[in-house]
Amino acid sequence: MTRETRSLPVLAPDAVDTPFTILGYGEVFARDTTWNDHSHPFHELLWNERGASTAVVGARVWTVTPALGLWMPAGTLHSGSAVAGTRMRASFFGYATTTSISDTPVAVEMTPLLRLLLERLGDPGLSPASRATTEAMVLDVLEPSPRELLVHAPTSALLRPIAEAVRENPGDQRTLADWASELGVSSRTITRAFNAETGTSFARWIATVRAQHAVALLTRGWDVETVAEQVGYRSASAFGVAFRRTTGLTPGMFRA
Repeated sequence: MTRETRSLPVLAPDAVDTPFTILGYGEVFARDTTWNDHSHPFHELLWNERGASTAVVGARVWTVTPALGLWMPAGTLHSGSAVAGTRMRASFFGYATTTSISDTPVAVEMTPLLRLLLERLGDPGLSPASRATTEAMVLDVLEPSPRELLVHAPTSALLRPIAEAVRENPGDQRTLADWASELGVSSRTITRAFNAETGTSFARWIATVRAQHAVALLTRGWDVETVAEQVGYRSASAFGVAFRRTTGLTPGMFRA
């Protein structure tokens, strides 16, 4: 399958007038799609009705799913990608008419209420008064989520071999002790480095990388058992528990 590459401009928050409050956009991707580094003059809420996409800001990589959206503040330089078959949704929030919920990108839980309100804004017959009321409700319920599918890629010489190996093969079974022996350092040294560079533990970082890879495979239609094996779990049930803890969905729910 061919990959489509799209180019978008780098725009500052005040580069273009954005007098609207909330505008919606949706697209189904027929092929794997990537976007160059770009920025918007408006705030953006990304989420998917189906499938998976990613957003990259510096060394941070977020995976966007039907359960977890991503808030991208105006002017934030980012790139992205989407897997073929993904049904992407985006809501644009006027820079002058709305206040960002965060100065940096943050995950947003796509609750049934939030999704319903955003869907309502897509009704072309909505009266101006009803639109204003619905937009106010969206802004009222919109908030950062403490849960996010985020991988902060370590870049130090110590952790780079681990990061490269796990990204290339998320099913890599080497433990913290194995890596310490291979790199000639103590387990405590690796643990401290992971906490300092990624803000999380070695085990949680591995679990998140595996979940991100699993999301892409499930979007492509792979069965749950095969995905579990590919990302290093000995059983589909163990994979299911870890996947739900990280994404908020079971593998079966996500694949459906």
